[in-house]
Amino acid sequence: MSTYTSATDADRRAMLDAIGVDSIEALFADIPAALRLGRGLDLPAGMAEQEVYAHLRDLAAKNVSTEDEVSFLGAGMYDSYVPALIDSIILRSEFLTPYTPYQPEISQGGLQVMFEYQTAISELTGLPVSNASVYEGPSAVGAAGYLAKLTNGRPRVLASRGVHPHSRATLETLSHGYGQTVEEIPLRDGVTDLEALKAALGDDVSAVVLQQPNFLGSVEDVAELTAAAKAVGALVICACDPIPLGILQPPGEQGVDIAVGEGQSLGNRLDFGGPSFGFFAAAQEHIRRMPGRIAGETTDVDGRRGFVLTLQTREQHIRREKATSNICTAQALNALAGVIYLSWLGRDGLVELGELLVQRTAYARERLAAIDGVELLHEAPVVREFAIELDADVDAVVERLASEGINPGYRLGRDYDEYPNGLLVALTEQRSRAQIDRLAEALERAITAERATAGAIAGASA
Repeated sequence: MSTYTSATDADRRAMLDAIGVDSIEALFADIPAALRLGRGLDLPAGMAEQEVYAHLRDLAAKNVSTEDEVSFLGAGMYDSYVPALIDSIILRSEFLTPYTPYQPEISQGGLQVMFEYQTAISELTGLPVSNASVYEGPSAVGAAGYLAKLTNGRPRVLASRGVHPHSRATLETLSHGYGQTVEEIPLRDGVTDLEALKAALGDDVSAVVLQQPNFLGSVEDVAELTAAAKAVGALVICACDPIPLGILQPPGEQGVDIAVGEGQSLGNRLDFGGPSFGFFAAAQEHIRRMPGRIAGETTDVDGRRGFVLTLQTREQHIRREKATSNICTAQALNALAGVIYLSWLGRDGLVELGELLVQRTAYARERLAAIDGVELLHEAPVVREFAIELDADVDAVVERLASEGINPGYRLGRDYDEYPNGLLVALTEQRSRAQIDRLAEALERAITAERATAGAIAGASA
């Protein structure tokens, strides 16, 4: 018996004889020798089951979750509250275990979930069509760039530096494959520089990619940026945080062609990075180029309301030359959590949540900005996230706060060289005024201590 399967040597010999091959190695004859490893994998010896359990337990103990600390970490994934109602529904076997709903006569529940989800995303974004979800936010941005390429064939994409770094990286990687270049538009005072955008625009620009609010937390003037892009016939792609859309003008009402985003904050836990889902909505004229699948409403032979898979752009389902996407998997279970969450909140609840975040973020911003050694990176309006600059080594400060059970936010220097000691602070409805005060007090102590340490080192060096 092999290490991983129950096939015996006799079983393998029988299979090789059946297909007329002398050895397993012969199956790989067409692979050039230079590409073959030529030896076994360099792996440690196996362990007994109880040893594996102990090893995994030790690894898991190294993780720190939002249950273990007060977290102000955001940057695209947020410690939002997930109501018990969600698990009570998504853990039902008919939602948790079904296969792709190719047979509508036995898949009405799953298809209706897709349809209701699409309706919610369309209402949220102000755009008429939504697909049944994609993998996550960054790949949705990349897929939107390809849709723009298919629409107008132009070779250039302009992406604001305020777009999430992961989304920009995904867009650049995918664009390289289909012959587009991605150029970055700088920020000015925390928002996309309109004049720099206008200077970069031309009739060879396929799309302009924005984010609302942007990565630094600033609320962009999407309508003004969109108007500039439309003047040269470019499409506008806007990556949106869905929660602030309860209080901000929907992108579709501002002329945006494609709205995409990360759906984790809609009823999905952080879960150490996933899984989550991405949403993708667009103007009607792009419906046949959208990635993934779209569920539609119909009637059966008896006139009863029903649901079917209406459009699929994957090459497996339509002629290859007509395919525009290889995305098959709708993140149906995660998207179901999203639509349950939106239904649980309701229209008024979403607005109330957005207003609550604005109030708590304003308090936190004012509280931290009052600390000696903290400056705001910009004065632009924000909803639930804002950026500050520390007059101390940010890594050392974060480490000091971690020892007090506080995660103060995302270190901007990881992605923005111009902000080596920048910190992106995020608020959710789970962060109280008392926790904000605790963050401010701990941050002030940490900055004071790091200044003293730096001063002592400088004095010793002198």
